[in-house]
Amino acid sequence: MNISHIEHIGIAVKDLKSAIPYYEDVLGLKCYNIEEVTDQKVKTAFFKVGQTKIELLEPTSEESAVAKFIEKKGEGVHHIAFRVDSVAEALAECESKGVQLIDKVPRKGAEGLSIAFLHPKSTAGVLTEFCEE
Repeated sequence: MNISHIEHIGIAVKDLKSAIPYYEDVLGLKCYNIEEVTDQKVKTAFFKVGQTKIELLEPTSEESAVAKFIEKKGEGVHHIAFRVDSVAEALAECESKGVQLIDKVPRKGAEGLSIAFLHPKSTAGVLTEFCEE
């Protein structure tokens, strides 16, 4: 598996409108994209920090994984995403090494990326995402 860089850090928030001003007004970052990912039941907002992005995740349904995360752990870092050459190959390699997968095959994510998640039970408690263009 070839990881080129941290693609983004996902941060769960209750409300994008309340969270965005901190990143723009305090940190001086610019929100360049807001997008709803209906199948994941989230609305996202993106900021660039060098080569890495910050992705704010607002749940659009109480049944979403992000809503459940916020209910259980509160707002905060939700996941880390790595850019790979091939999500399918990265999943196969991880599975061959005994890592529990959330996604068996890549699926469409925000910004048109192909994505897949590894289960935090197999990754030292960190929800891990692979992304490819």
